[in-house]
Amino acid sequence: MIFQRAAIREFTHTAVGVFVALFAILMTTQLIRLLGDAAGGKLASEAVIALLGFRAISYLPVLLSLTLFVAVLMTLSRWYRDSEMVVWLSSGIPLTAWVKPVLKFVGPPVLVIAVLSLLLAPWATQKSEAYRQSMDQRDDVARVSPGAFNESSGADRVFFVESVAGEDGKVKNVFISSIQQGRLGVMATAQGHTETVPNGDRFLVLDHGRRYEGTAGTPEYRVMEFDRYALRIETKEARGFEDSPRTKPVWELVRDPQAAHLAELLWRLGLPLAALNLAVLAIPLAFVNPRAGRTNNLIFALLTYMIYSNLLSVSQAWVAQGKLRFEIGVWAVHVGMFVLLLVLFYRRQNPLAWGKLRWR
Repeated sequence: MIFQRAAIREFTHTAVGVFVALFAILMTTQLIRLLGDAAGGKLASEAVIALLGFRAISYLPVLLSLTLFVAVLMTLSRWYRDSEMVVWLSSGIPLTAWVKPVLKFVGPPVLVIAVLSLLLAPWATQKSEAYRQSMDQRDDVARVSPGAFNESSGADRVFFVESVAGEDGKVKNVFISSIQQGRLGVMATAQGHTETVPNGDRFLVLDHGRRYEGTAGTPEYRVMEFDRYALRIETKEARGFEDSPRTKPVWELVRDPQAAHLAELLWRLGLPLAALNLAVLAIPLAFVNPRAGRTNNLIFALLTYMIYSNLLSVSQAWVAQGKLRFEIGVWAVHVGMFVLLLVLFYRRQNPLAWGKLRWR
């Protein structure tokens, strides 16, 4: 019908604009965080783009769910404000007739959300964590940014390297401040290099430098000159990948149904169901009373989305803690929101009956 084609067309145009705006905001905030980590020496500059891409995939299910909800809400709210909805309702089309075009519009995106939530987002999270850990496990010399003060991975040393030359790990004009057994030590040397011993430990070897050692607040200190000073910067046992339910594929969660895995499975299954529920829920929430403020329905819709999302998080936490059975938690929140959906549809379809029921 004409109204279905018009609705789907405007839903699509609005969704594209909303998604671009939300995606730009998300990428900007994540880029600022990653650049801050890179500037502080916690992250290699070449890893920023890769981690940004992995995070974009991880956040896409939630972003698409919010996009569908806002697109349907904004489109129907505009129709109410411009009296277009009055024309359709006066033509004999009930409010429930909007369910069909909304389902046609959200059907393909919900399938995409399901694929992202169940398959791609866990893969992206796993790759992101593995990439970040590989960056964190670099030795302290590889972590430093030349010309800037950088803290070591153990937070017990501060490095300053003026320059790094060659592939053999040679460094020039090195300054290191460290605390050992409660005494502050400061070392300075013109050059150094890295070495790996047979057991896999890595050392930063300083050549021909000085070490100043003392206790803060006291005049006692000593100066030592050395021809060779070695600092251990990495051990072979430090390498490894810490696995978590967020990084496991869905078939591993099903194969090992412990509480943490079931909680993660509940969250992944809940995202596409929540996206479908919210899109249909936006139909009665979009109602705008011309005599009331235009933002009242938007505030109520925002609160509904926040409550829905928080209830999903609470259900996930309760399943992980063993306070709620997975068989109940996986559908309880969605059924509750579906009941609210039916109540709101009844309220919009029968406003007089609702008023009589309320005044009784």
